[in-house]
Amino acid sequence: MHEGTPQGAVLYFVHDPMCSWCWAFRPVWAAIVAGLPAGLRSQRLLGGLAPDSDEPMPLAMQRQIRGYWRRIQQQVPGTRFNYAFWQRCRPRRSTWPACRAVIAARQQGAAFEEPMILAIQTAYYLQARNPSARETLVQLAGEIGLATGRFRRELDSPGVQAALAGEMALGARLGARGFPSLLLVQGNEARLLEYSYRDPDVVLEILRPLFSES
Repeated sequence: MHEGTPQGAVLYFVHDPMCSWCWAFRPVWAAIVAGLPAGLRSQRLLGGLAPDSDEPMPLAMQRQIRGYWRRIQQQVPGTRFNYAFWQRCRPRRSTWPACRAVIAARQQGAAFEEPMILAIQTAYYLQARNPSARETLVQLAGEIGLATGRFRRELDSPGVQAALAGEMALGARLGARGFPSLLLVQGNEARLLEYSYRDPDVVLEILRPLFSES
């Protein structure tokens, strides 16, 4: 699905479900998708922010990420975080499990992709649950109606990891710079788009003239 050279007009959204800036961008991305001009489709690519690790997150990094949350709340009013996460959970710098969970959910039906992303973000940012933990992800799978036995088997399977590696490689090849990144691909050309965390029209005003009806 994500391999090879992209064809046609696609707006790629390169993200990670455990990226706090992606959480802040969520409302604007939804508005961009809703306002896309005819002839342009959107597609997500998982970025794989942090590889698998069972090591506890260093305290300095915990303080750094809490600082990101406070900065986001200043720059993107209305973004909510539950800081109890840092007391209730054992943080790990590991987002690949959550990324694989999105792919494993998608394998049970494309319609499960968005609910899994939202479930991971809600668990992490609002419910102080840890999506770096496999059991949390299995619980979330059940909560959104997935077959949990199949999900558990596929979550860490070689095929799902290969799919994640393919999406990460494609995002890098297209020119993603951090998360989120928006990339407009037309034929063999990729263009990195500027965006705003508050205003979807920053992107839509770039796209509309390119796909306006003659």
